[in-house]
Amino acid sequence: MRRWWSLVNRASLRSDAMAGLSGTIILLPQAVAYAHIAGMPPEYGLYAAIIPVIFAALFGSSRHLVSGPTAALSIVVFSTISPLAEPGSATYIAYVLTLTFMVGLMQLALAFARMGMLVNFISHSVVIGFTAGAAVLIAVSQLKNFFGLHYGSGGEFFGTLSRFAAAAGDINWQVAGVGAMTLAAGILTKRHLPRVPYMIVAMVVGSVYALAVKAALGHDAGIETVSEIPRSLPPLSAPMLSMEVLHQLGAIALAVTLLSLTEALSIARAVGAKSGQHIDGNQEFFGQGLANLAGSFFSGYVSSGSFTRSGINYEAGAVTPLSSVFSACFLVLTLLFFVPLARYLPIASMAAILFMVAYALIDVKHIRAVMRTSRRESAVLFATLASTLVFQLEFAIYAGVILSLVLYLERTARPGIRAAVPAPGEGQYHFVPQRDEPDCPQLKMEFIDGELYFGAIDHVKRHLHQLEEVHPEQRHLLVLAPGINFIDASGADLLAEEARRRRARGGGLYFHRLNEQARSTLERGGQLDDIGRDRLFAIGDDVIGTLYPRFDPQVCANCRNRIFRQCKEWLPDGSPR
Repeated sequence: MRRWWSLVNRASLRSDAMAGLSGTIILLPQAVAYAHIAGMPPEYGLYAAIIPVIFAALFGSSRHLVSGPTAALSIVVFSTISPLAEPGSATYIAYVLTLTFMVGLMQLALAFARMGMLVNFISHSVVIGFTAGAAVLIAVSQLKNFFGLHYGSGGEFFGTLSRFAAAAGDINWQVAGVGAMTLAAGILTKRHLPRVPYMIVAMVVGSVYALAVKAALGHDAGIETVSEIPRSLPPLSAPMLSMEVLHQLGAIALAVTLLSLTEALSIARAVGAKSGQHIDGNQEFFGQGLANLAGSFFSGYVSSGSFTRSGINYEAGAVTPLSSVFSACFLVLTLLFFVPLARYLPIASMAAILFMVAYALIDVKHIRAVMRTSRRESAVLFATLASTLVFQLEFAIYAGVILSLVLYLERTARPGIRAAVPAPGEGQYHFVPQRDEPDCPQLKMEFIDGELYFGAIDHVKRHLHQLEEVHPEQRHLLVLAPGINFIDASGADLLAEEARRRRARGGGLYFHRLNEQARSTLERGGQLDDIGRDRLFAIGDDVIGTLYPRFDPQVCANCRNRIFRQCKEWLPDGSPR
């Protein structure tokens, strides 16, 4: 709060109030829809956008991030908790609020442990793939509501599709017409009137059309509406803290924690990039943790940052996080005075709105960009998407994270190794990657770019042995080391072993521009004594001038490559050419 309180004045309060009102207008249909996805009564979506929003805004680091219920978290809640209790039941609600309590505790623990960098290990491809998969699940789960069908609910993809196919002959076309009218109104408004809240327009059009159908037919035609939302502030609630329940929800809570923090931090950074604000990851963890912890005691289910509402908050001119506080206050007024109007909203219209939400969640632009730029990241993205459809959602998150880490380790386990030659005209001091230039028969020069740690040792060792097998006469090896950022004990041992092997063959191992941290590691472990302190060269040292006298004069006498300046003037023993 200290970071932005100085910005508060009469003008900022006016801007924040208007931004908060804009966010509330967008939030109303979203919150009810997300509660529907999560298997919660509709009012719980609104509850999740009051207390959690205030805590996340006041204690987070972003001035524009707006928290609350999200589509991805809602589908995770439904898919993971519905096998444990009947959606919408008192037991189900208690499980969900307990999950929210556990998520809040885990997020606070990560904040106190200063683990804000943890989400950096969840690649953007995992988030894109998971979100796209969640979008497909949302759309499939709403097919029965859009077409007026009745069959059992479940979070699994193929089971839901098979139940829909079996019941497709009983489609209620009056209900489907309401859904189609709502969908058309939303799409046309978003396309031709982008400044108008398209969800509100879609809801109004769908509700009016449903009332017209009922009036024309003289009965409800099977068009069901949202259950009446009570006029009340968020009631107090308490999590279930039995060991059995905590054990059941442990793995789920960890997955939801990771997803929630990744959503919040990535959105905060995206908006911060536009506003020029630095985002503190640990502070954001703290704010999200408090939001979920407090929310679990005020009937708010698990929340995170919302990209849509955060973007609208920024575009509407919000100056400080008080815009989120204003939004929560406006929502309280709505709960007390206007929420009874929700009973006119048809379930089919809600399904149509969720179709639009699901479509917006599939980030086609970034999916195409990932496919063009990286096969590895594409594999992560589509593996996560497939896991989302096939497995339980918490395991889909784990699968994406594990695959990202495996590919990262596989990439770092293969440091870039490139042959080098002296730079034209500067061959005493600088080197460039080799193209078609000839080699020195006695000295091999190699760039090594990457970390020499235990995972990379095998790759580097095999390359060094291959050099010896292909060119045994090149007994000297110069490692051009500005790209070696880190050496661990295993890497230090490998270098010491290579130095001893080459010395035994009458050659040596040398380094140019090895950084101080890597040098310190070699010195502390004693490997620098095996390599030789005089074999480390810094910027500006005459590397070739120092090494040339160590070459075999007889080999140099018959060499025609002469890639060094010294080769053209004198032999290593000092005699002229």
